[in-house]
Amino acid sequence: MRKQVVVAVASTAAAVVVIAAMARQWKRRKERQWKRTQRILRQFARDCATPVQRLWLVADDLVHHMEASLASDATVTGTSLKMLVSYLDFLPAGDEEGLYYGVNLRGSNFLILCARLEGKNVPISDIEREEISIPSNLMDGTTQELFDFIAVALEKFVAEHPENKNETPEKELGFIVSYPVNQAVLSLGTAIKWNIFSADDTVGKELVNNINRALEKHGVTNLRVSAMVDDTVGHLAGGRYYNRESVAAVSLGMGTNAAYVEPAEAVSHWHGPSPKSGEMVININWGDFSSPHLPRTEFDACLDAESSNPGCRIFEKLISGMYLGEIVRRVLLKMAQETALFGETVPLKLTIPYQLRSPDVASMHQDTSEDYKVIDEKLNEVFGISNSSLLAREVVSEVCDIVAERAARLAGSGIVGIIKKQGRIQNRKSVVTVEGGLYEHYRVFRNYLNSSVWEMLGNQLSDNVVIEHSHGGSGTGAVFLAASQKKKSVS
Repeated sequence: MRKQVVVAVASTAAAVVVIAAMARQWKRRKERQWKRTQRILRQFARDCATPVQRLWLVADDLVHHMEASLASDATVTGTSLKMLVSYLDFLPAGDEEGLYYGVNLRGSNFLILCARLEGKNVPISDIEREEISIPSNLMDGTTQELFDFIAVALEKFVAEHPENKNETPEKELGFIVSYPVNQAVLSLGTAIKWNIFSADDTVGKELVNNINRALEKHGVTNLRVSAMVDDTVGHLAGGRYYNRESVAAVSLGMGTNAAYVEPAEAVSHWHGPSPKSGEMVININWGDFSSPHLPRTEFDACLDAESSNPGCRIFEKLISGMYLGEIVRRVLLKMAQETALFGETVPLKLTIPYQLRSPDVASMHQDTSEDYKVIDEKLNEVFGISNSSLLAREVVSEVCDIVAERAARLAGSGIVGIIKKQGRIQNRKSVVTVEGGLYEHYRVFRNYLNSSVWEMLGNQLSDNVVIEHSHGGSGTGAVFLAASQKKKSVS
């Protein structure tokens, strides 16, 4: 009996030793995995770093590309920018009055607006909006069919929102385009290439004439389009209505773009008549900007290579809402595969491209709860990760911070570059209108952008650049555009 007890004790002791050894092995493996997670995180942070010196290199390179593009035609080699002239005779002066209409053509819908301006930089009022979905058959149709559909909707909208009897019956219609074109519908209403719509028959034709013919055909005889521009140009028009020192506009949403005011004589490749105002609005198309000074990582390189347009839109892939969530996802996926960040099995949904959206990134990044409750909920909601550790959630927060900080600071360096190109940094106040969900709804992103401009310019010069959120909300740039073109018709 005593022998059996001794054997049992020895067996138990051996089992305890084995269990302890397994526990130590498990602990060492977890420690190695955690160290590997930290190495990936630190390397990613180093690769994304945007010190002020680098921001200035990016800004100066942007200026170089802008100057090269303005000096030559759009096919010039040595520049990634194909800046387009928005041939507007006037931008608003702030004294415009009356009721104006606008159309904002977006991805799969368009917005019709009417609003009243009261001059003296008084805020826009009496805004009426109607969002209309574009039928799927028109997405594959011709531009003329699309414009006929818009004209019919306008006819109904105008009938439901009649102007005051004291108003002039003939009115300008501002027309801005957000997503449907690859490169803006700008110079004299000529489209370069449709991006979403498959209406290839419009390439090279004057879209302004097409929409006006559609309006006339459907009995909308009191509205006339005189300019069709990118929505960023529309936001610049809105900024100019409120402040004469408004000289640039930036869109920071799912996509990104920038526009600014340039003296007409600086655009040497322009061969048409000069605008009466002496100013030209340039659509930079800065999403195309590429520079060796941009801080790109292995994750950015893979995202670009696997995209539908590899080698293109490099700046956009670093700073726009379309891609921020995807970059975060790719970093977390590597950690899950190589360090078991979310357990021994890689979550299936984490392998799905573009599963994480920028609003999700903003929510997780701005989670201030003690145990990262929002991050825990988002990981479960988006990726089906229901058992994340506190340490894993802290890593997620840091990855979001790195990606957002880089994007915001690069956008800030682009803004400084534009103002430098205009020669206004040293002694002139410049107002930049910024529009888009990243700036409007992502507080930390907005703070990073503003601080990057301050860091680049320092205490003495930072007050010369004022960044303001766009006025009036979605689509109102079309109304301000209409008001500016009214001045053209009476001059």
